[in-house]
Amino acid sequence: MPTITSSNFDNCVSFFIENGAYQGRLIRLNNVLNTILDKHCYPLPVAAVVAECSVLGALLASQLKYDGLFTLQIQSNGVINLVVVDITSDGRIRACARFDEERLKHSQELRKTEGEIEAAPHLLGGGHLVFTVDQGKNSELYQGIVDLQGKNLTECALRYFKQSEQIDTDLKLFLLPPHGESNSWAAAGILLQKMPTISTDLSSEEQTEIWNEAKIFMESLSDNEVFDASLTSETILHRLFHGNKLNISGAKEYKFGCRCSREKLLNTLQTFSEDDIKAMTINNQITADCNFCNEHYTFNIGELHKQ
Repeated sequence: MPTITSSNFDNCVSFFIENGAYQGRLIRLNNVLNTILDKHCYPLPVAAVVAECSVLGALLASQLKYDGLFTLQIQSNGVINLVVVDITSDGRIRACARFDEERLKHSQELRKTEGEIEAAPHLLGGGHLVFTVDQGKNSELYQGIVDLQGKNLTECALRYFKQSEQIDTDLKLFLLPPHGESNSWAAAGILLQKMPTISTDLSSEEQTEIWNEAKIFMESLSDNEVFDASLTSETILHRLFHGNKLNISGAKEYKFGCRCSREKLLNTLQTFSEDDIKAMTINNQITADCNFCNEHYTFNIGELHKQ
């Protein structure tokens, strides 16, 4: 498969089928992921988890109407003990991970999978998947949490929908790592949900039959199709659901965006105690790095005492 360079990626297309009985989202990411991963030197297995978490976070955030920040966070006791993905309501994504390089090497040596991409739960171990929506000081913080159980990240996410939202949901994630002469990453995800209420003349048996049929169509989407740069998301959805009264309801673009800044860090440092400042100071300077974009900041002690 050739390197992906297409305007058909880094977006989310939302849709309805069966006159609104079911809703869905299709997300395909390329440049966003490469910008995120190019800012780090993650080993291939870690980069794969970050890429898959990024598309899952974007997929989940796309369902919500919010003005602020959606965060997917995984905290675990595994080789990768922390993954954070932020998606702002205007479509800016950033992500990072924390991992133990020695444990990663040792665990993959034991499984004889050194340097290979494994299902995320193998590297995450036990822990929790947390979704948070923060709309600012005057809004209540929304949070959902589910323990990490399942043979892949898809199963972990579906457990959340089953336990917390109790909405019939199906989703499928795709990952395309660098291959051949390409250094490019891509990831995609498709989600389908049965709407909680709808005015319809269909019997419950007919609704169940249509839902099962729609899931089969969704599951038939292949890696070759979803990563085909010549296909628009609308074309892919038409192929899947043209017989299900498909209605494209919207589209949203995504780009990389880090919210760190020198001013923000300076304001934070100015709230620290004198003892804390002294502990961080080396040669009359304090340095700080952003975990998301790897930007390096240096502050002179004199700056911290300016009003």
